[in-house]
Amino acid sequence: MYRIKRHPILEVKGEAQIPFSFNGKLLYAKAGEVISSALFAYGINIFGHHPKDGSPQGIFCANGQCAQCLVITDGIPVKGCMVQIKEGMKITACDGIPELPASNEFSLGFKPIPVIDTDVLIVGGGPAGITAALELASLGTDVLIVDDKHRLGGKLVLQTHSFFGTVADCYAGTRGIDIATKLAAEIEKYPNIRVMLNTTAVACYRDKKIGVVNDNEYLLLNPQKLLIAAGAREKALSFPGCDLPGVYGAGAFQTLVNRDLIRPSDKLFIVGGGNVGLIAAYHALQAGINVVGLVEAMPQVGGYKVHQDKIKRLGVPVWTSHTVKCAGGKDKVEWVTVAEVDKNFKEIPGTEKTFSADTLLVAVGLNPVNELYDQAKKFGMDVYSAGDALEIAEASAAIFSGKISGRQIAQSLGKNVSVPEEWFQRWEILKSKPGKTSTLDIKPLESGLFPVIRCIQEIPCDPCIHICPKDMIAMIGDPIFGLPDVVKDECTGCTLCVAVCPGLAITLADIRKEGPEGLVTIPFELLELNVKIGDEVDAVDMDGNFVTQAKVEKITKRKVYDRTILVTLKVPKEKAVQITGFKIQNPQISEPIDAPATSCIDDETIICRCERVKAGEIRKMIRQGVIDMNQLKILRCGMGACGGKTCQSLIMRIYQQEGVDLCDIIPFTLRPLVAEVKLDMLSGEVK
Repeated sequence: MYRIKRHPILEVKGEAQIPFSFNGKLLYAKAGEVISSALFAYGINIFGHHPKDGSPQGIFCANGQCAQCLVITDGIPVKGCMVQIKEGMKITACDGIPELPASNEFSLGFKPIPVIDTDVLIVGGGPAGITAALELASLGTDVLIVDDKHRLGGKLVLQTHSFFGTVADCYAGTRGIDIATKLAAEIEKYPNIRVMLNTTAVACYRDKKIGVVNDNEYLLLNPQKLLIAAGAREKALSFPGCDLPGVYGAGAFQTLVNRDLIRPSDKLFIVGGGNVGLIAAYHALQAGINVVGLVEAMPQVGGYKVHQDKIKRLGVPVWTSHTVKCAGGKDKVEWVTVAEVDKNFKEIPGTEKTFSADTLLVAVGLNPVNELYDQAKKFGMDVYSAGDALEIAEASAAIFSGKISGRQIAQSLGKNVSVPEEWFQRWEILKSKPGKTSTLDIKPLESGLFPVIRCIQEIPCDPCIHICPKDMIAMIGDPIFGLPDVVKDECTGCTLCVAVCPGLAITLADIRKEGPEGLVTIPFELLELNVKIGDEVDAVDMDGNFVTQAKVEKITKRKVYDRTILVTLKVPKEKAVQITGFKIQNPQISEPIDAPATSCIDDETIICRCERVKAGEIRKMIRQGVIDMNQLKILRCGMGACGGKTCQSLIMRIYQQEGVDLCDIIPFTLRPLVAEVKLDMLSGEVK
């Protein structure tokens, strides 16, 4: 079994007691579990084989955006990541093209489709959608939220780490999973907010109605105003082997690990050094998964330095100016080859290194989910967008984006309300990229008790300045975007600042006692069984460099620390201010292996995952002068279940490589429906 039995942050509940079968074998799932996660719990990560070439198919997005996880459930093909297990389900692998239901089992009627009126329809129940709804509801507006998941919160429900931003405005210092719970609880206070979960918005129509579908029926929603807050989907990356089972998005991994408590990997490799990739590496370590390494093509990671520091000091190597060259294995990922790139992002021959890995996470950015916004604009609806559907940023920025959109919609409905100018200013700060990074300057002291703050990059974050009972910590410069510093010498050793820091960038040095040894207390969010009192550990500095051997003197868990463990190490006094953490991962995990004999031919790379179209086929048509991407559909590009959402950007990159001006390219025509709907539902037949 591949279930997570213990987790340092998440509570593990329930037992797998719901019987179902896969390919005739009796298995058990937890209540509410989706098919793909229930299968992963048994180590089943190949769900079928493609009809074109028999290639194995596994999950990719785990978010309903593709159909890599297609299985046959009680005779009907369904997306395994979106359908919850029901008792007695008979599931089989989808090998080839699914059979149509027998004619006596399937008939179309034409019944009236129910229509639901609302003042404002919000598509997406993440942080932006929820905060917009709260603003509108507080002003007496009737609001309807639709979301395709089983609970509100969006991607917050996948985040076990504490959030940055401001304490006063966006729950800084609170874990994402807890922010989701708090926001959902606020929604329940308003009777004028209706919520439809497990419901997917699939189309906007010329008569300004929105079509939605859930397990039971197809409905039309008739709003006066529409807000799209559907979040983002992960960008794909093309390289030989990118289509193997075991290559998938970081969000899919977080869904398996943090939502469904499944341990899908033993040795993980990550491409992409933004916050998503860095945090996914940390979440893997929390779940007891080895992280072989992380590569980023840029000369520095794009995410917060504190996120990078966290994984480096735990033993995860981060290679900048590197990219994935190829991945390989028989029917799934078994190894990953990376290479160094020059300033033009061209691979440098002879720099290749190959690593043993069973999973490769692609975390190279996000694209807004805004197809419905474009449709609504086309049909003249009064439509707004918020959160990642408007602009990719952190969840703290999405909270403010939702608040602003809520007020703007209220104004359009004639409500006497304004949008405070400081909201826009705060939003701009929260969605900004990391600022400049300063040099760490810690003056060694001969004696004393004091916090050591290693927050040296300008990012919006302020929990530490609010929690100190002695007001010892102040923000230098901008009150949000500045850098915290110790401004008083009155430390009591309460360690609250150590526990609250979202970046785990504060330690407490105690060198008051006489003698050569002092103490340093560090934050720790992995299972405490990794260390015990009396253990010798390799203490490291902020960047993960070895400083000294240290002895575990004390392990402290308090409710006020919100599941953060404090580990106190006994160290030489002169080293106390340098130490930030200790390695927990065996460095042999990240040792290169001999490269298997394989082909890394670019033209063989799969670009359209749904229809298995190769780069060479697309490149050939581009060289023949094809600039209308719809003509590429002769190859079946963009004709699969994802509707071109995954491959369009990859095809654009091939156009760039071929020297074609992207302004001349005609993109895929947007499909009328942005997701699949059963014909019997569209016709009004509900079984």
